[in-house]
Amino acid sequence: MFQGKNVLVTGGSGFVGVNSIAKLLSLGVRVRATFHKKPPVLNDARIEYVKCDLRMMDDCRRVVAGMDYVFMCAASTSGAAVIASTPLVHVTPNVVMNSQMLEAAYDAKVKKFIWISSNAAYPPTGDRPVAEEEMFAGDPHDVYFGAGWMKRYTETLCRLYSEKLKVKMATVVVRPSNIYGPYDDFDFATSHVMAATIRKVVERHSPIEVWGTGDDIRDLIYIDDFIEALILAAEKMDTYDPVNIGLGIGHSIKDILKILFELEGWKDPVVRFDAKKPSMIPKRLIDTAKAERLLGFKAATDIREGARRTIEWYKANRRAQV
Repeated sequence: MFQGKNVLVTGGSGFVGVNSIAKLLSLGVRVRATFHKKPPVLNDARIEYVKCDLRMMDDCRRVVAGMDYVFMCAASTSGAAVIASTPLVHVTPNVVMNSQMLEAAYDAKVKKFIWISSNAAYPPTGDRPVAEEEMFAGDPHDVYFGAGWMKRYTETLCRLYSEKLKVKMATVVVRPSNIYGPYDDFDFATSHVMAATIRKVVERHSPIEVWGTGDDIRDLIYIDDFIEALILAAEKMDTYDPVNIGLGIGHSIKDILKILFELEGWKDPVVRFDAKKPSMIPKRLIDTAKAERLLGFKAATDIREGARRTIEWYKANRRAQV
């Protein structure tokens, strides 16, 4: 579907954006990619990079001009500490960027707008994997209240463009679990749990400091699997019909640490759990049956193999990452 087409990837120097660009190039796509503060990561003559600020409507209109498809990978993101201390930090910038990019894409007659939501926007479901139709069944978990409702608002906008306008624009919404892998953010100030933990283990921190009790459970999906699912969704889906993308298996932080120690051959690490530091959702599992049914997708990379590949990549590239 994408071969020879003009595709815009926003957030082209970010984790998901970089990996999306690499995959799209392999499919014969003409890629335009945006970046803001962080410079481009991939050096390839086939990529047209555009420096811009997607909080400015003129920049949004400029980058969507002539595009067939838009992959909206740009987002204001961070780790648990930032969200806990400044809960509004990701609300306004993301609402502005998402709203303006949707409008600009619509006015430019883009064929399809692919947007990445989040499993953090779901209401708490305890030990039960959460299904797509439960998104609006209650408020998000308290620590994600602002960011969660921001995601829900943008999903509602995606539905508006896909279903409610006289002239419609197809929107595709995926709700990933925790993504990790090469080109992830390894900066402790902004990184998520897998990247931060890998860095601590590779650098042999002593003690390894873990926020919370270590019993929090996460569904972690390797980036190559997520990108495969993202492309499948973009190809096969033509309207707002959100789909969960994850490994379908939960691992506790303690489980992850054990795997990382084994991969690194570290036999005597000292781990310090700090229950006073901010922890996020105690347990978040997502139901991945819909992705398997609609897209024929099932994640192929288990946590051990994904962690091994990520460690290898980080060791080879860490000077550029921190």
